[in-house]
Order: sequence, then C-alpha cells, then structure tokens
Amino acid sequence: MVYIRQDKLSKLKEYKYSGVDHSLVSRYVLKPFYTHVVIKCFPMWMAPNLITLTGFGFVVANFLTLLWYTPTLDKDCPPWVYASWAIGLFLYQTFDAVDGSQARRTGQSGPLGELFDHGVDAVNTSLEVLLFSATMNLGQGWKTVLTLFASLMTFYVQTWEEYHTHTLTLGIISGPVEGILTLCIIYAATAFLGGGSFWQRSLLESVGVQRYEFIPGFIYNLAWNEWYMVYGSVVLVFNTISSAHNVMKARRSRGQKTRVALLGLLTFGAAWTLIPAYLYLQPVILRQHLVPFIFYAGLVNAYSVGRIIISHLTKSRFPRGNVLIYPLIYGVIDSLGPFLQAKIGFGWPSALGDDVYQVAFVFMCLGLAVGVHGSFVVDVIWTICDYLDIWCLTIKYPYQPVKENEEKAKKGQ
Repeated sequence: MVYIRQDKLSKLKEYKYSGVDHSLVSRYVLKPFYTHVVIKCFPMWMAPNLITLTGFGFVVANFLTLLWYTPTLDKDCPPWVYASWAIGLFLYQTFDAVDGSQARRTGQSGPLGELFDHGVDAVNTSLEVLLFSATMNLGQGWKTVLTLFASLMTFYVQTWEEYHTHTLTLGIISGPVEGILTLCIIYAATAFLGGGSFWQRSLLESVGVQRYEFIPGFIYNLAWNEWYMVYGSVVLVFNTISSAHNVMKARRSRGQKTRVALLGLLTFGAAWTLIPAYLYLQPVILRQHLVPFIFYAGLVNAYSVGRIIISHLTKSRFPRGNVLIYPLIYGVIDSLGPFLQAKIGFGWPSALGDDVYQVAFVFMCLGLAVGVHGSFVVDVIWTICDYLDIWCLTIKYPYQPVKENEEKAKKGQ
C-alpha cells in the first residue's frame, strides 16, 4: 500500500514545525534543565531519531520487567522494579524532549523527526497504560480498559487538533509533561511504599480523614487508584473540550466548516464502540488475556495517528477509517450470536467459541496489527528518507557551520 502519494512528496519540503507549550513546569523547570544540562550530554554526531529510539528502549526494558514480575497486572513487585519504572519513564521523557533541540543544533530538523517522535509516543502510550495498571494493581478488568481509553483518546484528539490547527498545542496540564511526571512520582512512591497494594486502600482513610455523616460512603471508600481515575477523567474532558475549541476557532478563521472536522473523531469512536463490546461479550479475554488485546488496541490507535501525521506533513485529506478494526467487527458479530440466543432466543452459532480459538483470534489480530503498522512505518520512513536524501538513525550530511559564523565566534573569543 502507498501511504504517501508521489504528487504529495513536494509538500515535505514545505514542512515547518509549529508548537505552543503553555505548561509552567515545562517553561520554568524542564526546558532550562534540557537546554543547559541534558543536551550537552549528546555528541553532535548522534542523530535526533536515535535519541528518541534510545529513550524508548528504557520503556521497553520497564515492560519486560512487568512481564516477569506481574504479567496479570495485580501482583506486588520488588520495590526496585517500581523505582526502575520511574527512572526509565523520566529518561524517556527527557530523551523525547531533547531530540528536537538536537535536530536544530545538528541541522537535521524535518518532517521525519515529527513522524518518528509521534510514532514512538503512540506505541509508548499503550505500554505506559500497562505499567500504570500494574503499579496500581488494577489487574485485568474494566479499570485498565478505562485507563487505556483515556490515554489513547488524549493522544488521538491531540493529533487531530494538530492536523486542523497546524500547531501542536500543549495546555497548562498535558500528558507529555505533567502526565508523565505524575506517573514518575506514582512509580517512585510505590517503590517507597513497598508495592501497589497501597493504592487499593481508601484515600480519605489513609490520610486520616474521619468518617463524617455528610460524606457519602462510596466517596469515603474510594481507593487511591479510583481517585486518580477521577482526576484523569476531569483532565481528559478539559483537554478534549480545549482541543475541539481550538479546532473550531482555527477552521472558522479560514472560512471552513467546523462540522467536517468533527467527523475525524468517528474513526476513534468506531474503534471504541467495538472494543468494549467485544470485551463484554468475551470475558475470558477481559479477565485472562487483556495484555495482548491492549497491544492490539494500542496499535489500532497508533496506525490511525500515524496516518493523521502523514496527512498533516503532506497537507493531504484527513484519513478516515482504519483497516485494523475490521477483524474486531468480525469478532463482535461472531460473539454476538450466542449472546442474542441466550437473551432473546434468536442468534447464530459462534465460529470461534469462547475458549482457545478466541484467544488465538486475539493473537491473530495482534499479529495483523504488528504487520500492518510495521509495514506503514517502514514504507513512510523509506519514502521520506529517499525523497529528502537523508538517513533515519544516522546523520548523512553532518552539520557544517557557516564560515562567517565561525569567524564571528573567533572574534568574540
């Protein structure tokens, strides 16, 4: 499949990064740290994309320890595991933040960097959902699914906003800054507290709040992890409304219809109509094989996001639809027959059943997603590198300072 049409390749040379970061933490703490300390640790020969990929390696290492110590997402790990997750995620955030600075100082800024950065972030989102769920001991169930929904929606809506406004906007509270720092603090706190079981306790009771009559029982008994999900829901709603407002404002300023842009959210909506439906109809997947299914759902979102970024870079039409949800449509229809037969007396037999073949179907979906998304990644990287005459993980043409600048620097000395 061709992901970048030949007549759109010329748009790659018109690319110019545009971003706005309203985060106070980023402005007064992180950016000075990155500019004056971190960036000096990377040599000039190191490609920006290699920095991004190296940072992602820390998250992969974190995920491997998760599979070893708590593959069911509900067991306490040794304290050092949680500490390593905090360090690994902070290093990932740091490497991900300085790749742009490295690109500018080495003269390698371009559309491939933005695509590579967003692509890695999209995969990392699903991995962090699993790590967070394991830290909170959420287990394989609906709480983990809700966490996945909130994380993927945040990322999808942010990319959708960037496509329409042509600017990456990070709010006062955003996932890439405050969200990741919050996770780092939670991982570190879990290491100090001795395990994820602590987050199952009542928050109000843990901090010493007495049980007053005016406090409803369900609120008093809310655990730490449930309060965090409430906090995440509020941030999700706020960021989604802000993104929609920014998109509508940008399109109105260009004299375009706002309703057309909202249709771009239907792809995400379709996927997340099918995902909970399938898990509800197949509790064996929800309760026993959720980890591979989350990988599949995460790659569905990553594929959509990747195509949106390509359309943004080449100024093409917004991509709608996603071929990776077609197997899920079949899975829902196949599982719906026995359900309807049991409820209303009319249905059809399931070809997959609810045991080993259903598990095999999930792994088949995962394999298909890896293949399709992998081919997308290879194709677009190869196409962009070939057209712009660059390499992906190494610097083909090292940055050469202009002689005039060198002379000015010498005079300044």
